[in-house]
Amino acid sequence: MWLFLTSRLRTWLLLTVVVPLATGLLRRAAQVLERRTGSTQVSRALYKAGDLGDRARATLRGGRRRRRR
Repeated sequence: MWLFLTSRLRTWLLLTVVVPLATGLLRRAAQVLERRTGSTQVSRALYKAGDLGDRARATLRGGRRRRRR
């Protein structure tokens, strides 16, 4: 089934469905872990991975990245 979709449609599906879902799951896992054990390297890494997915999606979409202050 995946082969029958055009590459542009596959890219669109990845950027609109898979990436936001994955970043949300990573952030949720970081929240749960942080609630149980406090801030650890693993929870901070999960938060960073979620942010990385958002930045990648914005870059591929052609949007400007926001700077954190």
